[in-house]
Amino acid sequence: MFRKKECVAMLLAGGQGSRLYALTEKTAKPAVSFGGKYRIIDFPLSNCINSGIDTVGVLTQYQPLVLNDYIGNGLPWDLDRTYGGVKILPPYQGKKGADWYSGTANAIYQNLEFIDRYDPEYVIILSGDHIYKMDYSKMIDFHKKMKSDCTIAVIDVPIEEASRFGILSVNEDGQIYKFSEKPKEPDSTKASMGIYVFSKKKLFDYLIADEKDEKSSNDFGKNIIPAMLAAKERMFAYPFSGYWKDVGTISSLWEANMDLLGSDPALVLNDESWRIFSRHEPNAPQYIGADAVIENSSVTAGCDIYGTVKNSVLGSGVKVMKGAVVCDSVIFDNCVIEEGAQVNYTILDSNVRIGKNATVGVDKNTARGVTVIGSGIAIADNSCIADDQMISEVKEG
Repeated sequence: MFRKKECVAMLLAGGQGSRLYALTEKTAKPAVSFGGKYRIIDFPLSNCINSGIDTVGVLTQYQPLVLNDYIGNGLPWDLDRTYGGVKILPPYQGKKGADWYSGTANAIYQNLEFIDRYDPEYVIILSGDHIYKMDYSKMIDFHKKMKSDCTIAVIDVPIEEASRFGILSVNEDGQIYKFSEKPKEPDSTKASMGIYVFSKKKLFDYLIADEKDEKSSNDFGKNIIPAMLAAKERMFAYPFSGYWKDVGTISSLWEANMDLLGSDPALVLNDESWRIFSRHEPNAPQYIGADAVIENSSVTAGCDIYGTVKNSVLGSGVKVMKGAVVCDSVIFDNCVIEEGAQVNYTILDSNVRIGKNATVGVDKNTARGVTVIGSGIAIADNSCIADDQMISEVKEG
């Protein structure tokens, strides 16, 4: 007889990530590279095991192959458990074929049987596209203390940015009395982080009722949370004050990578007290050439640097050849920047080749936006790619 789990985590990782454009054409957003040797999904998975949660369902849908291969049996996160561990949960295959997830609530609804297998007291619902370190056990303890039916993690945001988020209004004790999805005139700065702790029975009741409503969008923010508020369920906001970034856009992904740099970085990943685990396996030591220049940058194992790298984050296997300059950029694994090439304010997806004397992007102080080059693309010698460009087709010859 298996012992029941106190809490099961459900990680929503099926989003298309359309605002990341070329970076997610072949890859689910949670599998996008980050910080040289991580993927975005490493953060919630690492948070789970660090918080003592060893049963995680990962709900996939869009372009799942890379993500499935990356998670594998869950070993890097200590989630390769006989009972529990990490499980990939694609849309349910019924007798009439696959029924795609129609919304975040429907995705969880389709997997009620998975949750019920462990008979947990609580279910924590997470998003697969945020960069942050958070002890979920403290949020669960808060949920218990307040005798809450649903607890929502919130972070204070500037009032001028509040209309981009789901905004919560709360009483002095943190009890939620109002929720507004992206309000034009927000009356609070408490933004939902898309992290929910539910008491299992309440979650099941509301998901089953929502599924019966043909007019519902089957979404937590649009349907489940408002329905619970309307029914006057006990709902509380759990305040979070650490680093958190929604990396759903090119600019926010670039910014989060830059937050790793400097003498006092906003985001520290080599903290042994709260490790971020990864499947990354360095394939070779670094080689730094005699004439190489590296300033305020993160250079992962396996890189060969002969040129200049400034204010940039490089993944493994990157080669920056003699006379090449990389500045204010994020370079994914196994890219080659040939001799004399210039890469400015750019994100290069994996396996990109920048030809000799080619120029990609412009100085970030004058650029209209980040330039992005998709996976496997070769930019021809002497080419010039302007700022704020999104290149997802091969440019050769």
